[in-house]
Amino acid sequence: MTPYGPAWEEELHLLFDALPPRIADSAARVSDQHGELLEIVLDLGRQPEARFTDGEAILDHAQISHADLEYVASRVGAFGDDNRAGIERTLHRISAMRNRAGRIVGLTCRVGRAVTGTIDIIKDIVVQGRSILLLGQPGIGKTTMLRECARVLSDECGKRVVIVDTSNEIAGDGDIPHPGIGRARRMQVPTPALQHAVMIEAVENHMPQVIVIDEIGNELEAAAARTIAERGVQLVGTAHGSNLDNLLVNPTLNDLLGGIQSVTLSDEEARRRGSQKSVLERKAPPTFDVLVEIRERDKVTVHMPLDETVDEALRGRIKPPQLRYKDEQGGIVSKIDTSVLEQGSDFEPVPFGGGRTLRRDRGEAGGARTRRSLRVPADVDQFTLAHDGRERELREAMRAAQPYQPLNVFPYGVSRQYLEQSVRELRVPVRIQHHVDDADMVMTLKNYYRRKDSPVRAAEATGIPIQVLRSNTVSQIKNALARIYGVEAADPAEAAMAEALEGIQRVQSTGMQVELAPQNSYVRRLQHQLVEQHELHARSTGSDPNRRLVILAPAPESDGDGE
Repeated sequence: MTPYGPAWEEELHLLFDALPPRIADSAARVSDQHGELLEIVLDLGRQPEARFTDGEAILDHAQISHADLEYVASRVGAFGDDNRAGIERTLHRISAMRNRAGRIVGLTCRVGRAVTGTIDIIKDIVVQGRSILLLGQPGIGKTTMLRECARVLSDECGKRVVIVDTSNEIAGDGDIPHPGIGRARRMQVPTPALQHAVMIEAVENHMPQVIVIDEIGNELEAAAARTIAERGVQLVGTAHGSNLDNLLVNPTLNDLLGGIQSVTLSDEEARRRGSQKSVLERKAPPTFDVLVEIRERDKVTVHMPLDETVDEALRGRIKPPQLRYKDEQGGIVSKIDTSVLEQGSDFEPVPFGGGRTLRRDRGEAGGARTRRSLRVPADVDQFTLAHDGRERELREAMRAAQPYQPLNVFPYGVSRQYLEQSVRELRVPVRIQHHVDDADMVMTLKNYYRRKDSPVRAAEATGIPIQVLRSNTVSQIKNALARIYGVEAADPAEAAMAEALEGIQRVQSTGMQVELAPQNSYVRRLQHQLVEQHELHARSTGSDPNRRLVILAPAPESDGDGE
């Protein structure tokens, strides 16, 4: 009993019947001695060859002639514009190679099978009604999974499914579709160039709940797929490419991922983001909700939700996908694929780290810096990070690391001059970085953190610790670094008075109020006195133990004699 249904032996013999008798007899004998038969190749002037899952075999020592090729062509369906034909009510595909005069000089007879259970790994996603895009290398089983999706959605879920079958590969040749698609309906396409038009016709005329389409390959078909998805119809399809990176760098098909556009930022926005002035962003929501990369027949990688995955890729980061496979007992295993974090991605168009284009360049560059990772483990949800406890994480990581190990700090909204001064005075090993991607820690101000600008979001998404300061002063920077490195800081009262004096100078030079760090009532009284000595005013805000001083900006001078 084969796993391909009771009619499988009959379907296989229909393929053998279309071959010259000497080749058919040899193919039938050889098939019993090898694994699954994949295809039979007939090239003019060469020996016929059978390809199996476990190798290849020569079927006859006599070379193929024009008569042999014409024998096969006369016993299969008509060849279309894509040089493909089939055998009625089977899933076999016969593809022709022609010379410049249009005469057939080669045939590839590919064996088609309807295999049930091929989507068990992703069945939960399919039945939820999500639009799914399947990617994988040729011959790995994309069309087989597509056919099984149509059967499950029509038979088991009771949905109205329409298949747009351009090459009759999904539902077989002939007017009556193959039973492998279940109760799904099939629309044939007169010529591959009209596939996009038939896709729209299917939606407008037949009220489908699901559209199944094989090999989305050009802009018109990508646009038609977007139109279908926008109308609320579930879309299950395949596309050229083996993984997500292939689509990202494909200008024809990246519209399936939402499209990519280059945006030019102002100088201020670029500084705020910590990026180049030209960055890449997603133009629209992706056509599909889920992208499935087929690695092996029982092993897939699932990117879900796809919009978050694409956004992270455009920012030069990687969101770990799900890895699903069947174990030796046939059970389905699902886990986060952390290997991609080590391997990296070939696509990094304009990361926040300053414009490298290929992640592989970073590893191959000479003298590349090996950075100590302070990021959260891969099994932690990297998209729910918050500031709470971040300083403690960083402090514990520094203590666990080697003594005086350099810390890469990206100051965002914090004066680099003040940071350099603090590093000199504390004599701690800190490298000041220009991009958030190169940092082990981000140092920013409270108002910048609350605004959630791009560098802050980037740091939170990738688990980079964030140190939030109340004001941009040397004292607060020194206190933060001292706590992280566990070094002795100055006397608290002296440090508080130094911070107050520095705040007074900033108010006098900028005309803007400055918020100081929390202090006890005694120190706050000393700070008030110091402020009054400089003919300024201050007020206390907050409640203990976070009560602190705010040095107010001087009131503008009046031009008149009275109010």
